Amino acid sequence: MSAVVSAAEQRARRAGNGDTAPRRPAAVRVTPVADGPLLVEGPVEIVLPDGTVRRSDRPVVALCMCRRSLREPFCDTSHRRRMRRDRDGTGRRE
Repeated sequence: MSAVVSAAEQRARRAGNGDTAPRRPAAVRVTPVADGPLLVEGPVEIVLPDGTVRRSDRPVVALCMCRRSLREPFCDTSHRRRMRRDRDGTGRRE
């Protein structure tokens, strides 16, 4: 009796790879910055609401969270122009 083998399993066997289980992608580190962007370890592909794909090959990508960036979805530090320092040294948005 012969077993049915998927095309992916056949390719894996021909490549000499006996492991046919699907592999999980490597973990991606995402770091939120207080009053700033999300830092994502790159390279990344970002799918925008209209379906277009933006790609960055940088080692770390800053994604805008304040929606003030002219390069959205990437941060261009536009949020800094809207911060005002209080006398006690804390920042607050205007």
